[in-house]
Amino acid sequence: MALKRENILIVDDNYDMLEVLQRNLKALDYHVYKASSVKEALDILKLSAIDLLITDIQMPEVNGIELLKYAGEHYPFLPKLVITGFPSVTSAVTAIQSGATDYLVKPFTSNELKNSVKKSLKNKLASPVQLGDKSVKDQDIPMVYAGIIGKSSSIQNVIESIERVKNNRATILIQGESGTGKELIARAIHYKGSFAGNPFIAVNCGAIPENLLESELFGYEKGAFTGANQNKEGFFQAANTGTIFLDEIGTAPASVQVRLLRVLQEKEVTKIGATKPQKIQIRIIAATNEDLYQQVQKGTFREDLYYRLNVVDIHVPNLHERKEDIPLLVQYFLSKYAKEYAKDKIQLSDRIYEIFERYPWPGNIRELENCIQKLTIMNEDQVDLPQLPKHFKYKIETTGKETFVPLEQMEKQYIQKVLSSVDNNKTKAAEILKINRKTLRSKLE
Repeated sequence: MALKRENILIVDDNYDMLEVLQRNLKALDYHVYKASSVKEALDILKLSAIDLLITDIQMPEVNGIELLKYAGEHYPFLPKLVITGFPSVTSAVTAIQSGATDYLVKPFTSNELKNSVKKSLKNKLASPVQLGDKSVKDQDIPMVYAGIIGKSSSIQNVIESIERVKNNRATILIQGESGTGKELIARAIHYKGSFAGNPFIAVNCGAIPENLLESELFGYEKGAFTGANQNKEGFFQAANTGTIFLDEIGTAPASVQVRLLRVLQEKEVTKIGATKPQKIQIRIIAATNEDLYQQVQKGTFREDLYYRLNVVDIHVPNLHERKEDIPLLVQYFLSKYAKEYAKDKIQLSDRIYEIFERYPWPGNIRELENCIQKLTIMNEDQVDLPQLPKHFKYKIETTGKETFVPLEQMEKQYIQKVLSSVDNNKTKAAEILKINRKTLRSKLE
Protein backbone atom coordinates (compact mmCIF):
# COMPACT_ATOMS: atom_id res chain seq x y z
CA MET A 1 0.00 0.00 0.00
CA ALA A 2 1.65 3.27 -1.12
CA LEU A 3 1.38 6.55 0.73
CA LYS A 4 -1.02 8.92 -1.00
CA ARG A 5 -1.63 11.77 1.42
CA GLU A 6 0.29 15.04 1.12
CA ASN A 7 2.04 16.53 4.15
CA ILE A 8 0.52 19.87 5.14
CA LEU A 9 1.98 22.22 7.76
CA ILE A 10 -0.54 24.60 9.38
CA VAL A 11 0.71 27.60 11.36
CA ASP A 12 -1.62 29.67 13.56
CA ASP A 13 -1.35 31.05 17.09
CA ASN A 14 -5.07 30.40 17.62
CA TYR A 15 -5.38 26.89 19.06
CA ASP A 16 -9.06 26.57 18.12
CA MET A 17 -8.23 27.39 14.50
CA LEU A 18 -5.44 24.79 14.52
CA GLU A 19 -7.93 22.21 15.77
CA VAL A 20 -10.51 23.09 13.09
CA LEU A 21 -7.94 23.09 10.29
CA GLN A 22 -6.49 19.76 11.40
CA ARG A 23 -9.92 18.13 11.61
CA ASN A 24 -10.93 19.35 8.14
CA LEU A 25 -7.63 18.44 6.48
CA LYS A 26 -7.51 14.96 8.02
CA ALA A 27 -11.06 14.39 6.79
CA LEU A 28 -9.70 15.12 3.30
CA ASP A 29 -7.02 12.46 3.85
CA TYR A 30 -4.05 14.82 4.26
CA HIS A 31 -1.28 14.26 6.79
CA VAL A 32 -1.05 17.27 9.12
CA TYR A 33 1.77 18.93 11.06
CA LYS A 34 0.81 21.78 13.43
CA ALA A 35 2.74 24.78 14.74
CA SER A 36 1.50 27.61 16.96
CA SER A 37 4.39 29.94 16.11
CA VAL A 38 6.79 30.70 13.25
CA LYS A 39 9.67 29.38 15.36
CA GLU A 40 8.00 25.95 15.66
CA ALA A 41 7.14 26.03 11.95
CA LEU A 42 10.79 26.57 11.00
CA ASP A 43 11.85 23.51 13.01
CA ILE A 44 9.27 21.37 11.22
CA LEU A 45 10.19 22.71 7.77
CA LYS A 46 13.86 21.90 8.37
CA LEU A 47 13.19 18.33 9.44
CA SER A 48 10.13 17.25 7.45
CA ALA A 49 9.12 16.91 3.82
CA ILE A 50 6.20 19.36 3.57
CA ASP A 51 3.97 19.56 0.48
CA LEU A 52 1.92 22.65 1.44
CA LEU A 53 2.36 25.46 3.99
CA ILE A 54 -0.79 27.07 5.39
CA THR A 55 -0.13 30.08 7.60
CA ASP A 56 -1.93 32.88 9.38
CA ILE A 57 -0.55 36.41 8.94
CA GLN A 58 -1.11 38.07 12.32
CA MET A 59 1.00 36.21 14.90
CA PRO A 60 3.09 37.41 17.87
CA GLU A 61 6.89 37.86 17.64
CA VAL A 62 7.30 36.82 13.99
CA ASN A 63 4.36 37.16 11.59
CA GLY A 64 3.24 35.01 8.69
CA ILE A 65 4.62 37.33 6.01
CA GLU A 66 8.13 36.76 7.35
CA LEU A 67 7.51 33.01 7.23
CA LEU A 68 6.33 33.29 3.61
CA LYS A 69 9.49 35.17 2.64
CA TYR A 70 11.70 32.64 4.40
CA ALA A 71 9.93 29.66 2.84
CA GLY A 72 10.00 31.33 -0.56
CA GLU A 73 13.81 31.40 -0.60
CA HIS A 74 14.64 28.26 1.37
CA TYR A 75 11.88 26.08 -0.11
CA PRO A 76 11.10 27.69 -3.48
CA PHE A 77 9.04 24.74 -4.72
CA LEU A 78 6.75 24.70 -1.67
CA PRO A 79 3.22 26.11 -2.31
CA LYS A 80 1.96 28.50 0.36
CA LEU A 81 -1.66 29.27 1.35
CA VAL A 82 -2.42 32.29 3.54
CA ILE A 83 -5.37 32.46 5.95
CA THR A 84 -6.26 35.63 7.84
CA GLY A 85 -8.98 37.10 10.00
CA PHE A 86 -7.92 40.69 9.14
CA PRO A 87 -8.47 40.96 5.39
CA SER A 88 -7.35 44.00 3.42
CA VAL A 89 -6.19 44.73 -0.10
CA THR A 90 -2.74 45.61 1.21
CA SER A 91 -2.32 42.36 3.17
CA ALA A 92 -3.56 40.30 0.22
CA VAL A 93 -1.12 41.98 -2.17
CA THR A 94 1.74 41.60 0.33
CA ALA A 95 0.94 37.91 0.81
CA ILE A 96 0.89 37.22 -2.93
CA GLN A 97 4.08 39.21 -3.45
CA SER A 98 5.69 37.15 -0.68
CA GLY A 99 4.97 33.94 -2.55
CA ALA A 100 1.49 32.84 -1.44
CA THR A 101 -0.36 30.80 -4.06
CA ASP A 102 -3.78 31.55 -2.55
CA TYR A 103 -5.43 33.73 0.09
CA LEU A 104 -8.31 32.65 2.36
CA VAL A 105 -10.31 34.92 4.69
CA LYS A 106 -11.61 33.71 8.05
CA PRO A 107 -14.23 32.49 8.66
CA PHE A 108 -14.29 30.11 5.70
CA THR A 109 -16.22 26.93 4.97
CA SER A 110 -14.75 23.45 4.73
CA ASN A 111 -15.47 23.52 0.98
CA GLU A 112 -13.59 26.80 0.56
CA LEU A 113 -10.63 25.31 2.43
CA LYS A 114 -10.79 22.14 0.31
CA ASN A 115 -10.80 24.10 -2.96
CA SER A 116 -7.99 26.40 -1.82
CA VAL A 117 -5.81 23.48 -0.77
CA LYS A 118 -6.40 21.67 -4.07
CA LYS A 119 -5.63 24.85 -6.00
CA SER A 120 -2.41 25.43 -4.04
CA LEU A 121 -1.22 21.85 -4.47
CA LYS A 122 -1.87 22.01 -8.23
CA ASN A 123 0.36 25.06 -8.40
CA LYS A 124 3.25 23.15 -6.85
CA LEU A 125 6.29 23.28 -9.09
CA ALA A 126 8.26 20.13 -9.81
CA SER A 127 11.37 20.23 -7.65
CA PRO A 128 14.68 19.16 -9.21
CA VAL A 129 15.86 18.14 -5.73
CA GLN A 130 14.06 15.65 -3.49
CA LEU A 131 13.18 17.35 -0.20
CA GLY A 132 13.35 14.88 2.67
CA ASP A 133 12.86 11.12 2.58
CA LYS A 134 9.80 10.41 0.43
CA SER A 135 11.04 7.21 -1.13
CA VAL A 136 8.41 5.43 0.92
CA LYS A 137 5.79 6.56 -1.59
CA ASP A 138 7.14 3.96 -3.97
CA GLN A 139 7.07 1.16 -1.42
CA ASP A 140 4.40 -1.25 -0.25
CA ILE A 141 3.75 -1.46 3.47
CA PRO A 142 3.77 -5.11 4.61
CA MET A 143 1.41 -6.88 7.04
CA VAL A 144 4.23 -7.08 9.60
CA TYR A 145 6.07 -3.84 10.20
CA ALA A 146 8.49 -3.38 13.11
CA GLY A 147 6.39 -5.76 15.20
CA ILE A 148 3.11 -4.10 14.15
CA ILE A 149 0.84 -6.74 12.63
CA GLY A 150 -2.18 -5.97 10.47
CA LYS A 151 -3.63 -5.43 7.03
CA SER A 152 -6.64 -3.29 8.01
CA SER A 153 -6.84 0.22 6.60
CA SER A 154 -6.77 1.72 10.10
CA ILE A 155 -3.47 0.06 11.06
CA GLN A 156 -1.98 0.74 7.61
CA ASN A 157 -2.77 4.43 8.20
CA VAL A 158 -0.77 4.24 11.42
CA ILE A 159 2.16 2.67 9.53
CA GLU A 160 1.92 5.42 6.88
CA SER A 161 2.21 8.02 9.64
CA ILE A 162 5.26 6.25 11.09
CA GLU A 163 6.95 6.29 7.67
CA ARG A 164 6.34 10.02 7.36
CA VAL A 165 7.77 11.02 10.74
CA LYS A 166 10.47 8.41 11.41
CA ASN A 167 13.37 10.51 10.08
CA ASN A 168 12.58 13.84 11.73
CA ARG A 169 12.36 15.19 15.27
CA ALA A 170 8.76 16.43 15.10
CA THR A 171 6.96 16.00 18.42
CA ILE A 172 4.32 13.26 18.26
CA LEU A 173 1.24 12.51 20.35
CA ILE A 174 -0.02 8.92 20.20
CA GLN A 175 -3.59 8.46 21.43
CA GLY A 176 -5.43 5.18 21.93
CA GLU A 177 -6.99 2.84 24.47
CA SER A 178 -4.94 0.75 26.89
CA GLY A 179 -3.54 -2.37 25.28
CA THR A 180 -3.55 -1.08 21.69
CA GLY A 181 0.26 -0.96 21.36
CA LYS A 182 1.19 2.71 21.76
CA GLU A 183 4.71 1.94 22.99
CA LEU A 184 5.22 -0.50 20.12
CA ILE A 185 4.39 2.34 17.71
CA ALA A 186 6.78 4.71 19.49
CA ARG A 187 9.56 2.13 19.22
CA ALA A 188 8.76 1.61 15.52
CA ILE A 189 9.11 5.36 14.89
CA HIS A 190 12.52 5.35 16.58
CA TYR A 191 14.02 2.10 15.31
CA LYS A 192 12.77 2.40 11.71
CA GLY A 193 14.20 5.90 11.38
CA SER A 194 17.56 7.56 11.01
CA PHE A 195 18.05 7.92 14.81
CA ALA A 196 17.83 4.16 15.45
CA GLY A 197 21.42 4.03 16.71
CA ASN A 198 20.70 6.67 19.36
CA PRO A 199 19.05 6.13 22.77
CA PHE A 200 15.36 5.27 23.17
CA ILE A 201 14.09 5.92 26.70
CA ALA A 202 10.53 4.89 27.67
CA VAL A 203 9.00 6.53 30.75
CA ASN A 204 5.61 5.62 32.22
CA CYS A 205 4.59 8.88 33.86
CA GLY A 206 1.69 7.19 35.65
CA ALA A 207 3.94 4.59 37.29
CA ILE A 208 6.32 7.10 38.95
CA PRO A 209 5.09 8.81 42.15
CA GLU A 210 4.13 12.42 41.47
CA ASN A 211 6.70 13.81 43.91
CA LEU A 212 9.52 11.91 42.14
CA LEU A 213 8.54 12.36 38.48
CA GLU A 214 10.11 15.80 38.08
CA SER A 215 13.50 14.72 39.43
CA GLU A 216 13.44 11.45 37.45
CA LEU A 217 12.72 13.26 34.17
CA PHE A 218 15.04 16.26 34.50
CA GLY A 219 17.68 15.12 36.99
CA TYR A 220 18.99 17.06 39.98
CA GLU A 221 22.09 18.64 41.50
CA LYS A 222 23.65 17.44 44.73
CA GLY A 223 21.96 19.19 47.67
CA ALA A 224 18.92 20.29 45.62
CA PHE A 225 16.61 18.67 48.20
CA THR A 226 16.78 16.32 51.16
CA GLY A 227 18.23 13.02 50.00
CA ALA A 228 19.99 14.47 46.93
CA ASN A 229 23.41 13.20 47.95
CA GLN A 230 24.92 13.31 44.46
CA ASN A 231 24.32 14.71 40.99
CA LYS A 232 21.93 12.66 38.90
CA GLU A 233 21.13 12.71 35.20
CA GLY A 234 17.43 12.56 34.30
CA PHE A 235 15.66 10.61 31.58
CA PHE A 236 15.88 13.60 29.24
CA GLN A 237 19.66 13.75 29.53
CA ALA A 238 19.86 9.97 29.01
CA ALA A 239 17.79 10.25 25.82
CA ASN A 240 19.84 13.10 24.35
CA THR A 241 20.30 12.75 20.53
CA GLY A 242 17.60 10.08 20.52
CA THR A 243 13.94 9.65 21.52
CA ILE A 244 12.11 9.90 24.82
CA PHE A 245 8.70 8.24 25.06
CA LEU A 246 6.41 9.71 27.72
CA ASP A 247 3.56 7.29 28.31
CA GLU A 248 0.42 8.33 30.22
CA ILE A 249 1.39 11.98 29.78
CA GLY A 250 -2.05 13.06 31.01
CA THR A 251 -1.04 12.10 34.56
CA ALA A 252 1.91 14.53 34.65
CA PRO A 253 1.51 17.13 37.46
CA ALA A 254 1.48 20.87 36.77
CA SER A 255 5.16 21.34 37.75
CA VAL A 256 6.27 18.75 35.19
CA GLN A 257 4.01 20.25 32.52
CA VAL A 258 5.68 23.66 32.94
CA ARG A 259 9.18 22.18 32.66
CA LEU A 260 8.20 20.04 29.68
CA LEU A 261 6.84 23.11 27.91
CA ARG A 262 10.23 24.78 28.26
CA VAL A 263 11.98 21.72 26.85
CA LEU A 264 9.75 21.90 23.78
CA GLN A 265 10.12 25.67 23.39
CA GLU A 266 13.82 26.15 24.10
CA LYS A 267 15.25 22.65 23.44
CA GLU A 268 16.99 22.73 26.81
CA VAL A 269 16.72 21.01 30.21
CA THR A 270 17.51 22.42 33.63
CA LYS A 271 18.20 20.03 36.48
CA ILE A 272 16.45 20.63 39.80
CA GLY A 273 18.75 22.85 41.83
CA ALA A 274 20.80 23.94 38.81
CA THR A 275 20.98 27.47 37.41
CA LYS A 276 22.43 26.69 33.99
CA PRO A 277 20.30 24.90 31.38
CA GLN A 278 21.66 22.13 29.18
CA LYS A 279 20.93 22.13 25.45
CA ILE A 280 19.60 18.83 24.13
CA GLN A 281 18.71 17.35 20.76
CA ILE A 282 15.79 15.08 21.32
CA ARG A 283 12.57 13.79 19.82
CA ILE A 284 9.61 13.64 22.21
CA ILE A 285 6.85 11.10 21.70
CA ALA A 286 3.99 11.31 24.20
CA ALA A 287 1.11 8.88 24.61
CA THR A 288 -2.19 8.82 26.44
CA ASN A 289 -5.19 6.53 26.78
CA GLU A 290 -7.32 9.48 27.90
CA ASP A 291 -8.90 12.28 25.88
CA LEU A 292 -6.21 14.91 26.41
CA TYR A 293 -8.30 17.58 24.68
CA GLN A 294 -11.07 17.03 27.25
CA GLN A 295 -8.49 17.44 30.00
CA VAL A 296 -7.52 20.77 28.44
CA GLN A 297 -11.18 21.85 28.49
CA LYS A 298 -11.43 20.88 32.17
CA GLY A 299 -8.25 22.81 33.01
CA THR A 300 -6.28 19.75 34.21
CA PHE A 301 -3.79 19.85 31.31
CA ARG A 302 -2.08 22.92 29.88
CA GLU A 303 -3.49 24.02 26.54
CA ASP A 304 -0.16 25.36 25.24
CA LEU A 305 1.58 22.11 26.15
CA TYR A 306 -1.14 20.04 24.46
CA TYR A 307 -0.64 21.81 21.14
CA ARG A 308 3.15 21.61 21.34
CA LEU A 309 2.96 17.90 22.01
CA ASN A 310 0.38 17.43 19.28
CA VAL A 311 2.48 18.60 16.31
CA VAL A 312 1.73 15.22 14.74
CA ASP A 313 -1.03 13.07 16.18
CA ILE A 314 -1.35 9.33 15.63
CA HIS A 315 -4.60 7.63 16.61
CA VAL A 316 -4.19 3.93 17.39
CA PRO A 317 -7.39 1.99 16.61
CA ASN A 318 -8.78 -0.41 19.19
CA LEU A 319 -8.88 -4.09 18.28
CA HIS A 320 -12.65 -4.07 17.71
CA GLU A 321 -12.11 -1.48 14.94
CA ARG A 322 -9.68 -3.75 13.09
CA LYS A 323 -11.41 -7.14 13.18
CA GLU A 324 -9.75 -8.31 9.97
CA ASP A 325 -6.41 -8.24 11.81
CA ILE A 326 -7.54 -10.67 14.54
CA PRO A 327 -6.65 -13.90 12.63
CA LEU A 328 -3.17 -12.52 11.87
CA LEU A 329 -2.60 -11.58 15.50
CA VAL A 330 -3.92 -14.92 16.72
CA GLN A 331 -1.51 -16.83 14.47
CA TYR A 332 1.37 -14.67 15.60
CA PHE A 333 0.65 -15.26 19.31
CA LEU A 334 0.03 -18.99 18.75
CA SER A 335 3.49 -19.30 17.17
CA LYS A 336 5.09 -17.12 19.83
CA TYR A 337 3.81 -19.13 22.80
CA ALA A 338 4.29 -22.52 21.15
CA LYS A 339 7.97 -21.63 20.81
CA GLU A 340 8.16 -20.12 24.30
CA TYR A 341 6.69 -23.23 25.96
CA ALA A 342 8.43 -25.70 23.61
CA LYS A 343 5.26 -27.41 22.44
CA ASP A 344 3.34 -27.90 19.20
CA LYS A 345 1.31 -24.96 17.96
CA ILE A 346 -2.34 -25.47 18.95
CA GLN A 347 -5.13 -25.20 16.38
CA LEU A 348 -8.26 -23.14 17.03
CA SER A 349 -11.62 -24.15 15.56
CA ASP A 350 -13.45 -21.89 13.11
CA ARG A 351 -16.11 -21.24 15.76
CA ILE A 352 -13.50 -19.70 18.06
CA TYR A 353 -12.37 -17.32 15.30
CA GLU A 354 -16.03 -16.32 14.81
CA ILE A 355 -16.36 -15.57 18.53
CA PHE A 356 -13.09 -13.63 18.53
CA GLU A 357 -14.37 -11.39 15.75
CA ARG A 358 -17.64 -10.80 17.63
CA TYR A 359 -16.10 -10.17 21.03
CA PRO A 360 -15.54 -6.42 21.87
CA TRP A 361 -12.01 -6.88 23.31
CA PRO A 362 -12.08 -4.19 26.04
CA GLY A 363 -8.42 -5.01 26.81
CA ASN A 364 -7.48 -4.84 23.12
CA ILE A 365 -4.36 -6.65 21.85
CA ARG A 366 -3.05 -7.21 25.37
CA GLU A 367 -6.22 -9.14 26.23
CA LEU A 368 -5.99 -11.19 23.02
CA GLU A 369 -2.37 -12.09 23.75
CA ASN A 370 -3.21 -13.14 27.32
CA CYS A 371 -6.05 -15.32 26.01
CA ILE A 372 -3.83 -17.11 23.48
CA GLN A 373 -1.09 -17.56 26.09
CA LYS A 374 -3.56 -19.22 28.48
CA LEU A 375 -5.03 -21.47 25.76
CA THR A 376 -1.53 -22.58 24.78
CA ILE A 377 -0.59 -23.41 28.36
CA MET A 378 -3.80 -25.27 29.18
CA ASN A 379 -4.41 -27.21 25.97
CA GLU A 380 -2.87 -29.57 23.44
CA ASP A 381 -3.61 -29.81 19.70
CA GLN A 382 -7.19 -28.75 18.79
CA VAL A 383 -9.07 -26.15 20.85
CA ASP A 384 -12.85 -25.72 20.53
CA LEU A 385 -15.65 -23.97 22.42
CA PRO A 386 -15.49 -26.03 25.64
CA GLN A 387 -11.94 -24.80 26.26
CA LEU A 388 -12.83 -21.15 25.67
CA PRO A 389 -13.39 -19.04 28.83
CA LYS A 390 -17.07 -18.33 29.56
CA HIS A 391 -16.86 -14.55 29.30
CA PHE A 392 -16.16 -14.83 25.55
CA LYS A 393 -19.37 -16.76 24.89
CA TYR A 394 -22.81 -15.46 24.05
CA LYS A 395 -24.82 -14.06 26.97
CA ILE A 396 -28.53 -13.48 27.54
CA GLU A 397 -29.53 -10.70 29.88
CA THR A 398 -32.19 -12.22 32.15
CA THR A 399 -32.88 -9.12 34.19
CA GLY A 400 -34.57 -6.23 32.51
CA LYS A 401 -34.39 -2.62 33.57
CA GLU A 402 -35.99 -2.13 36.97
CA THR A 403 -39.23 -0.11 37.02
CA PHE A 404 -39.69 2.27 39.93
CA VAL A 405 -43.12 3.17 41.37
CA PRO A 406 -44.29 5.81 43.91
CA LEU A 407 -43.80 4.92 47.60
CA GLU A 408 -47.56 5.06 48.24
CA GLN A 409 -48.19 2.46 45.52
CA MET A 410 -45.40 0.22 46.80
CA GLU A 411 -46.83 0.41 50.34
CA LYS A 412 -50.30 -0.50 49.07
CA GLN A 413 -48.98 -3.52 47.15
CA TYR A 414 -47.05 -4.74 50.21
CA ILE A 415 -50.04 -4.40 52.59
CA GLN A 416 -52.21 -6.34 50.13
CA LYS A 417 -49.53 -9.05 49.90
CA VAL A 418 -49.37 -9.37 53.72
CA LEU A 419 -53.18 -9.53 54.03
CA SER A 420 -53.33 -12.21 51.35
CA SER A 421 -50.74 -14.31 53.24
CA VAL A 422 -52.92 -14.34 56.42
CA ASP A 423 -56.29 -14.86 54.67
CA ASN A 424 -57.24 -11.22 55.16
CA ASN A 425 -56.87 -11.40 58.96
CA LYS A 426 -56.31 -7.75 59.84
CA THR A 427 -55.10 -8.48 63.39
CA LYS A 428 -52.34 -10.82 62.16
CA ALA A 429 -51.50 -8.42 59.30
CA ALA A 430 -51.12 -5.52 61.76
CA GLU A 431 -48.78 -7.63 63.92
CA ILE A 432 -46.59 -8.47 60.91
CA LEU A 433 -46.56 -4.82 59.79
CA LYS A 434 -45.83 -3.61 63.37
CA ILE A 435 -48.77 -1.17 63.29
CA ASN A 436 -52.08 -1.15 65.15
CA ARG A 437 -55.41 -2.13 63.58
CA LYS A 438 -56.59 1.50 63.51
CA THR A 439 -53.57 2.53 61.40
CA LEU A 440 -54.04 -0.46 59.13
CA ARG A 441 -57.72 0.35 58.66
CA SER A 442 -56.83 3.97 57.86
CA LYS A 443 -54.33 2.86 55.19
CA LEU A 444 -56.83 0.44 53.68
CA GLU A 445 -59.49 3.17 53.45
